[in-house]
Amino acid sequence: MPLDLPITYLLSAHIPDEKRLQLEDEIPTLTYDITEAKLVLGKVATKKRAEFELRSRKLWTEEVKGTEGEEKDSVEDKRSAGRGQEKGPARKKRRTGPIKIPDHVEVVVLDSSTESEAEEDENQKKSVRGRSGSSTQSEDVQSPAQSPRKEIISSPPREKSPHTPRTPTADQEGPVFNGNGTIKVVKLSWFEESVAAGHMLPLDGYIVYEGRRVEAPKHRNVMKPPRSPLPGEIIARAQSDSPHASSPPFPRRSNPLQSPSSQASVTRPTPLIRQTTSEHDNPPELPPIPDYLKTSYSCQRPTPLYTLNDPFIEFLVRIRQSRTLTNDEVGVRAYSTSIASLAAYPHTVSTAEEILHLPGCSERIAALWQEFNDTGHIGAVDDIDNDPEMQTLNLFYEIWGVGPNGARDFYYRKGWRDLDDVVEFGWNNLSRVQQIGVKYYEEFQQKIPRDEVEHIGAVILDAANHVAPGCQMTIVGGYRRGKPESGDVDVVVSNPDETVTLYLIQRIVEEIERREWITHTLLLSTANSERNQTPVSWKGDMGHAGGFGAGFDTLDKALVVWQDPAWPTREEDLAADPRAKNPNVHRRVDIIVSPWRTVGCAVAGWTSGTTFQRDLRRYVKAVLGLKFDSSGVRKRDDGAWVDLEGVGGKAKDMLTAEKRVFEGLGLEWREPGERCTR
Repeated sequence: MPLDLPITYLLSAHIPDEKRLQLEDEIPTLTYDITEAKLVLGKVATKKRAEFELRSRKLWTEEVKGTEGEEKDSVEDKRSAGRGQEKGPARKKRRTGPIKIPDHVEVVVLDSSTESEAEEDENQKKSVRGRSGSSTQSEDVQSPAQSPRKEIISSPPREKSPHTPRTPTADQEGPVFNGNGTIKVVKLSWFEESVAAGHMLPLDGYIVYEGRRVEAPKHRNVMKPPRSPLPGEIIARAQSDSPHASSPPFPRRSNPLQSPSSQASVTRPTPLIRQTTSEHDNPPELPPIPDYLKTSYSCQRPTPLYTLNDPFIEFLVRIRQSRTLTNDEVGVRAYSTSIASLAAYPHTVSTAEEILHLPGCSERIAALWQEFNDTGHIGAVDDIDNDPEMQTLNLFYEIWGVGPNGARDFYYRKGWRDLDDVVEFGWNNLSRVQQIGVKYYEEFQQKIPRDEVEHIGAVILDAANHVAPGCQMTIVGGYRRGKPESGDVDVVVSNPDETVTLYLIQRIVEEIERREWITHTLLLSTANSERNQTPVSWKGDMGHAGGFGAGFDTLDKALVVWQDPAWPTREEDLAADPRAKNPNVHRRVDIIVSPWRTVGCAVAGWTSGTTFQRDLRRYVKAVLGLKFDSSGVRKRDDGAWVDLEGVGGKAKDMLTAEKRVFEGLGLEWREPGERCTR
């Protein structure tokens, strides 16, 4: 079972990327916003270093004394009393017996559950305030212990509301985390040893630093007056000396390859979550959260194609896209997790508090929802949409075969600003796929309706059965999840006779080319056939520095450009001009051939939404100690292939094989239309 941790931030310093990704998967309450955290894990050995790590993330704290310091004071008291050498005012001794309360003294009954909720509300407000960059602190409230004529007694905690906030309260945190509002920097080894033990170990000897949040130093300009974003500001994050300083349309960095995420950040502050007095006095009744939404793995819950919160989700998708373009992998993962949770939520969100109860949804997401609910839009998205640099990056990203890294290379290193620049200055240096992507850019942007997808699939299946009778095919991707339109067409082809699928991809492509449906074959991989369709030799986690052997997911596949060869005036046009152009739109098509023994994994992998697939791999790794991929399942200790689809004999069809994969992994079957994690 995952550890019952408070909101946790992971320091990435001195942690290899692959190890960091593994830890992010293992921490169930991970946040990417340190202002939300109560626990900070990292490879930190000294208090000075811990304070520096917090300050570098604009989190200002002052050290607090823990129980060890209190015990030392108590020992010193006893020594001083024994020697009779007290100097100055005598220290107040700790009361050990029952408390006698005089009649004239007012008694304040402090309910533990109420106290923790109040503390948590205040922490949440400070967290949002900290993210917005505000240097204003909330007014200090005098604690009961500071009142001159009040004694405090505690009553047993009341029964909790079923809508307990996901941030652990004082009584939830137990002896390890006391919920006193501080932030603890703890050695990473504590978490690793706790995971190995299966429960949280005591923090003794692992706490490097414990501090309480304080206001930033007065001389620091934490937040500048709001102003309209300058061109290119979203990515370049170019700091200007004056709010009215001019900026060229496409500012160049001193290091053209420098990632935008590494630049100094000047961002639009996240709005505060607005709360009213009535909300505190009469909190609204929150809809019940389904049991399936109490897991962090989206592969364990149904996520439909259309949801009640789609308008807000669309804004988050656009923010995530900007994180993709700026090489912010952590941001992409965080937004993907939040989007998947919101997409699975069966109610229309009506308050920001609802969002805080969903797995993976932080106060930042709640604040964005509040802004969306109040104004109908999100300022950060408006900035992204209006930024010319972001628009150009997205233009390059949409070129087939370029991707986010290529888009940044085109813009920052090569200095290109549009498709004309790509053709004029870089055509000969593009890959063949990229050249086709530029040539048919506008055509590839056109979506493919479902009936055309089905027609393309029928042509492929007919060609496959022509060269190898008995083939089966499944159209996967967004089409199988129910999308009305697709960006490309993905199909998985197989045959129960595994001798037939050997080099089948080559014969299928040749037959379709003969029928004139394929205009360009950009990739034809027969790696699986070249190893005689045997499971990939993989040494497991212990046998490879990176954890994975080369070529793990290497099914035979073809990447082709598709065009319907028929059009109404074909005969007349060709008679008048033998070189007459086909007016039909070019399409992108992927043809995957899988051996029958692993066809269920192939269909599941190529069907599910991106976050569903990611969480499926996380689940299989964390819970089962296995590795899942579209080419099969392996053991992580020795890399041995695990046969999930042959249980009970050979599967009769692809759907049966896919269902056996879910069953073998201990997962409830989810229809393709329930895997739409965006």
